[in-house]
This record gives sequence, C-alpha cells and structure tokens, in this order.
Amino acid sequence: MKAGENSKGISGFILLNKKPGITSFQALNEIKKAFSTGKVGHTGTLDKFASGLLLVLAGRAVKLTPWVSGCDKEYEGTIRFGMETDTLDPEGVLVAQAPLPDRGTLEGVLPRFRGNILQAPPAYSAVHVDGKRAYALARSGTPVEMRERPVVIHALELLSFEPPLAQIRVRCSKGTYIRSLARDIALAAGSRGYLAALIRTGIGGIRLAEAVDSPVPADLRPVTPEAFAALGIPCMEAEDGAGSSIRRGQPLDPLVKNGALRFFSGIADADYAGVFDRKGDLIAVIEKKDGGRWGYGYVYADP
Repeated sequence: MKAGENSKGISGFILLNKKPGITSFQALNEIKKAFSTGKVGHTGTLDKFASGLLLVLAGRAVKLTPWVSGCDKEYEGTIRFGMETDTLDPEGVLVAQAPLPDRGTLEGVLPRFRGNILQAPPAYSAVHVDGKRAYALARSGTPVEMRERPVVIHALELLSFEPPLAQIRVRCSKGTYIRSLARDIALAAGSRGYLAALIRTGIGGIRLAEAVDSPVPADLRPVTPEAFAALGIPCMEAEDGAGSSIRRGQPLDPLVKNGALRFFSGIADADYAGVFDRKGDLIAVIEKKDGGRWGYGYVYADP
C-alpha cells in the first residue's frame, strides 16, 4: 500500500518489532494511526516486558487470525534463578526463593522439556478459568488452579549460564508460555526462577530481522502464497473457474477430487489451507470439517 491510498481497502500484514514496556495492544496504536483504521489485530500476544516480532494483520486480513495464530514461534529468553515471582516475570512480587542450580544439573533437566509436554499456564495470563480471565481472578486474590495442557517444544537450547542468569533459545507450538517454561525448568533443577527477559525472534519462517520499528503504509505486505508458506500454512492453487465456484459457495470436495484445487505448498493431508488463484491472489481459507470433508473457513476474495 502506498501513502495516500484509500485505507478502507487495505488488506495485508505488517511485521512489527515490539519494544519492551508497552502491551501488544498498545503497540497497535501506531499502526491504526498510520492506516487510519481500527481493523488491526496481532496473531500472538507478547507480554509487556517482552519484545520482538509481532505479526499484525490489517483490514480484511484480520479475518485470517485463527489460522495465522497457529504458527510455531521462536524465542530467546533469560531465566533468573533463585527466586520466583507471582507473575513469573520481572514485574511481579517475590513469592519464593531457593538455591541456584549448577550448570550440570540445569543441562540435565532440559531434555524433560523437549517434545510433547504438559504445561500449566501462569496464573497471570489471559487463559479463561470458569468464564473469567485468569489474571483477573489472580489480581482479585481468588485462588486460581491452572490446568495443564499439551504443548510442543520443538527445540530448547541453553545458550549461556552465568548464575543466576541463563540464556535459552526455544522453538515451540502455539499456546506455549515461556514464563511457565522458566518456572518449570527452575523447579526441575531444584531451584526457583522467573523469566527476566524475552525476545520473540521468529514466527514460522519469518524472522525478527524483517520487522520494522515504526510502520508506515508502505510496510503493508500483501497476503501471498510465499507469505503463507513462510508461516507454514499449506497452499492450494485454484484452476480457472474454481475460484468463481468458491465465491459462490459451491461444495469443495468435488473441486479437490477432480484436481481443480491442488496443493502446491505444504502437506497434502493438512487440515486447512489457503486457496490462491494463478495470479497469486488469496481466494479463501478452507478447512476439514467433521468427517474429513472440506468446508469453508473464510472466503477472502471479493465476490
């Protein structure tokens, strides 16, 4: 999008480098002003103390949030051992102390946190508990029981350890809390800990180095097959005529079976995919429904 274009027709995404000290919601204000639109949303919250890559969707692209939010993410974090705060970050109140672990002990527990694990989110988080946000209950003094849930830690690496601080690199699935990971690693090592600093360095195949500090309209990127592929979202191409069928809401399974819709990026047994025309314009996101039949997620193209 070029400066001066009508903001009502915007559609795309911005790679923003969020600075520490502001919330993810506050980080969107500058984008809203730059594009003169309230149709802006991010695809994964960064805590106020954290920094790094925010993938921001603008205009009609906001409707793609449910699918883009599922991408794996990468972080570099600093664990402060010897003490734990109620929020599991540097802004919280000290609630526990314990001896520092040695390097051998720390390295010995890390394999427990690689692969498929169960993780309890922090009490100070946006997770819903009995219909309310956990952080609201915690702030009111109500005891909060956070149930464990499955997450995937694809990679966990100890970059450095200079007690009481350890630098780690993590690549993980959607829904993983690095604050909880810091807490659990410390407990496993016979200590206590909280996440002292965090930088999100990647979302899918998109890197922090691509992000901008202060976005302008020219930084709006179109939704393309390359962008979807970088995020790990499978892509399908629609033959001529199939796009019109999708816009009319016709059944999708026949289009897949006769080859009018075919995968060209990602795995062919994926549960959802972006459908593009031969020019590379996004038509729709489709997904498998009950019984494995293809159904509509969101029709992106104008009728």
